[in-house]
Amino acid sequence: MPKIIKNGQIVDDQWQILKLAEGEAAESIALPTAPSLLPLAVWLARKDEILALDKAVGVWLDSHEGAEAIAGDLEHFAVIGVNFPKFTDGRSYSTARLLRERHGYRGEIRAIGDVLQDQLFYMKRCGIDAYALRADKDIEAALAGLRVFSETYQAAVDQPQPLFRRRAA
Repeated sequence: MPKIIKNGQIVDDQWQILKLAEGEAAESIALPTAPSLLPLAVWLARKDEILALDKAVGVWLDSHEGAEAIAGDLEHFAVIGVNFPKFTDGRSYSTARLLRERHGYRGEIRAIGDVLQDQLFYMKRCGIDAYALRADKDIEAALAGLRVFSETYQAAVDQPQPLFRRRAA
């Protein structure tokens, strides 16, 4: 079973990621029986059918898909994946932050795709709390990398007050 980092620990990944192959349609793809992160297109096309299955639901957003696409449905999701298709594409940082701050999502936000150790600390600052690293990366080293900085200066999702306000208190 693959491993992920979740809430600062290495755990077994119970979820699989469903991706549409070229030529597959969201309306006709077979829904998996195992817990799966579904592409946004599948969720939008088959929401009623998915909810009728009465099991935990996960969805993932590609980097060009915004949080507003699922803002009205957040109570249905146990996990929301935000995709980093390549390490230079940072749009999913904004998506995670919007899910937390603007839309109030408190469930798991998972980074998927081209997830590298150097990015994890910044992903955490944006509200991402689970990380599915690339298969060729060392998960133990990545976990250690989350603890590199003991203090932050700026406010962010994980620490809403800047350091000068925390010191004054």
